[in-house]
Amino acid sequence: MIKLKNVSKFYDPNVVAIDDISFHIKPGEFVSLVGQSGTGKTTLVKLLIGEERISRGEIFVGGWNITKIGQSDIPYLRRQIGVIFQDFKLLPKKTLLENVEFALQVCGKPMAKIKKIAPQVIKIVGLENKMHRYPHEVSGGEKQRTAIARSLVYQPKILLADEPTGNLDSINAKEIIDLLLKINSFGTTVVLVTHNRDIVNKLRRRVLTLHEGRLVSDQAVGKYII
Repeated sequence: MIKLKNVSKFYDPNVVAIDDISFHIKPGEFVSLVGQSGTGKTTLVKLLIGEERISRGEIFVGGWNITKIGQSDIPYLRRQIGVIFQDFKLLPKKTLLENVEFALQVCGKPMAKIKKIAPQVIKIVGLENKMHRYPHEVSGGEKQRTAIARSLVYQPKILLADEPTGNLDSINAKEIIDLLLKINSFGTTVVLVTHNRDIVNKLRRRVLTLHEGRLVSDQAVGKYII
């Protein structure tokens, strides 16, 4: 599902963000990508969604070589990869349901389809009773659930969660991780980028560890070791 072959990213000759990384994530896996700040996690996320271009190597997503992806192809790539961020990125003047609908509107989907899909994904994340509230009227966990619902509207093959629990307390964080596990159980490949040691250790899933831009550990049933 995701394959990196000898991938490096240089920002100038003296700044190496990613240094010769190779790994393969199979369809349906749940993988945690961990490491301290500045180890290359954010850069790797940007490479996977086409926001940054690699300096060397190859990246495959869903069998598609995105190494030299053109600007016109990036929207199609991002429909294969649902992305969740730490800061939710919700539109404050739209309801939770409208935030989810908007993700489909910007791509020109017909309104009949939007009105069918959006409530379905809202229900998956357990917000059917709060879908008409605005972001300032709900908790951080509910905002993140909305962001997850928005990421699911195109039924992506991959869900890339970049520090999704970073702004949440432990109870809401657990609920978000449980939701990611539920989505994974449907067959979606989940990549969790995190520095939360407790979450990683409790998951007991595969763990990729970055340190100074290099992949230093790949544990099939791993723990947070940095």
